[in-house]
Amino acid sequence: MLLQRVITAVALLSLLLPSLFAPTPWPFALLSLLLIAAAGWEWSRLNGVAMFAALGPGALLAVAGLLAVHNGSVSRVPLAVWWGTALAWLVIGALALHGGPSRWPRWPAVVRLAIGLLALWVAWLALAQARSIGVNFLLSALCLVWAADIGAYAAGRAFGRRKLAPSISPGKSWEGVAGGVVSVLALAALWVLVIDRQWPVDSASLYTQLLEQFGWLGLVPLLVLLAGFSVVGDLFESLVKRAAGAKDSSRLLPGHGGVLDRIDALLPVLPIAMALATL
Repeated sequence: MLLQRVITAVALLSLLLPSLFAPTPWPFALLSLLLIAAAGWEWSRLNGVAMFAALGPGALLAVAGLLAVHNGSVSRVPLAVWWGTALAWLVIGALALHGGPSRWPRWPAVVRLAIGLLALWVAWLALAQARSIGVNFLLSALCLVWAADIGAYAAGRAFGRRKLAPSISPGKSWEGVAGGVVSVLALAALWVLVIDRQWPVDSASLYTQLLEQFGWLGLVPLLVLLAGFSVVGDLFESLVKRAAGAKDSSRLLPGHGGVLDRIDALLPVLPIAMALATL
């Protein structure tokens, strides 16, 4: 299993890194669109669509993305899209998590399918636009989610006592959430005080942009908010998998599960980060 994880990670990085640091943002946008289309197929399968029929929603995401790249709309996303997505995650996420895995299948199938596809679509738009702002900005947003995940795992293993959502993800704890928040705050301080100041970068990071707009007193609660939404994204996908009786979203990434398993926490965080950064 470990060897599989390493091989898959190396293969992904060998594709993602050259596209990420390409002179233009489009190679990364197109490669990430392929992953988002695969995640669309996974989401459809988890919500009861037959295997081959599920290729349709994935293909729809791919075509919509190609059209957005072709006509340039990917770099002209209205602010209302980011804020509407933030509100949708707040409301729909709360309703779904409150209902738990047993109630999720009772939602109309078309609604469940649309929720996932729209979440993936907007997250890809945010991903592409973040790359157009700069590699440093994009990496800082991605690393926020990874820091929250790593910090939550470490703190949960060491101190986890109070369960966060036992019916959805029994391994998660409130202590883990606190550890994730602390990790995000530490990462932001490192990025603002060291990386953005000492290393040549192509753009300000998400943290520096928020700091310039809101100051330290505003930056801290906003980072707590983003870390919290990363937990919501993670729990939301766990809920859908548990409702479907699946351990992983698919086996597309040997040793890692599916694409959704790797990007679930990014789905709410990226649009909300864009909403805050573009105020």
